[in-house]
Amino acid sequence: MKGERETTVEGQVLLGGDLEIRPARLVLRGGRIVSVEDLSLAPDLWILPALFNAHTHLGDTVAMDIPVEGSLEEVVTPPHGLKHRILEGTPRDRLVAGMRASLETMERGGTGGCMDFREGGPDGVAALRTAAEGLSLRPVILGREGGEHAGDGIGISSARDVADLERQVAETRRAGKLVAFHAGERDPDDVDAALSFQPDLLVHCTHATRSQIRSIADSAIPVAVCPRANWRLGVARDPDHPPLSRMAASGCTLFLGTDNVMVTQPDLWREMEFTATVYGLPPRQVLAAAIAGAGFSGGNPFIAPDGPARLVVVDPGRSGLTFSRDPVATLVKRVSAGDIRETFLFSP
Repeated sequence: MKGERETTVEGQVLLGGDLEIRPARLVLRGGRIVSVEDLSLAPDLWILPALFNAHTHLGDTVAMDIPVEGSLEEVVTPPHGLKHRILEGTPRDRLVAGMRASLETMERGGTGGCMDFREGGPDGVAALRTAAEGLSLRPVILGREGGEHAGDGIGISSARDVADLERQVAETRRAGKLVAFHAGERDPDDVDAALSFQPDLLVHCTHATRSQIRSIADSAIPVAVCPRANWRLGVARDPDHPPLSRMAASGCTLFLGTDNVMVTQPDLWREMEFTATVYGLPPRQVLAAAIAGAGFSGGNPFIAPDGPARLVVVDPGRSGLTFSRDPVATLVKRVSAGDIRETFLFSP
């Protein structure tokens, strides 16, 4: 939503990067949080920052739930993987309609932004921009095959997949744009090469070794993990892959993504529940991982004075959640898009 009029929102607000819950009134004006005022009493509404899906492939919407057989390389590796053959054979209008449907689904579910690895070169980037027209959800678009010049940066499938990687990364850096790598999805062998470029983001690290995790943490490179897709694509079968507990203990910054719409719905509520259940991370850490990637869109991703007004208001009464003893745990493990009463997605 846009505009200069003043709006107030009251409830149990998850404040700052610690997501501390306090009864408060938020005053919104001009797309910003003008003030945060403590209250002695507030409505039983849970107000949290908008979610951010840190890794998507929205073009894959047109291949939703197609039977998937074969290795990871046969399914998703460019240029001849199953998904790439489907994308190449899909008319542009259907591709745009599919991406639009997934963007609208995410927005209705309280996701205010995403980082998409967009295939198809400059035309692929343009198709996603067309799909996002008029929406409040703003995708950060990482292109390939020349799409990095049209988008917000480059999204590399793997360091072993690109012949002239040094040139592409150097050109992207000179343009002041983002560099992101898939790494460690099927094995650890491409993680060190990705790290050598000091990327802005790593994706997956499903099979990263202890020493690689230490290097990632020391370099302060965030990792977008996609647990459900890892399981669906057969590269994870236990709580050690991706090694979330080890990453967290080492001080890695974790973001949460849903990956290919071909195999998983772009629903961060489902992703959070799965991650908390299978990997045992504390709910507050899981929720923060589903929010913090919004920093790539500009501004503070968390609720704070003078921060962007990008908020989700959850009504726990819609699903009998008012009995919760721990709203953060309930947000992570039980809430769905149907519990959302209102969203405020001003442009940052």
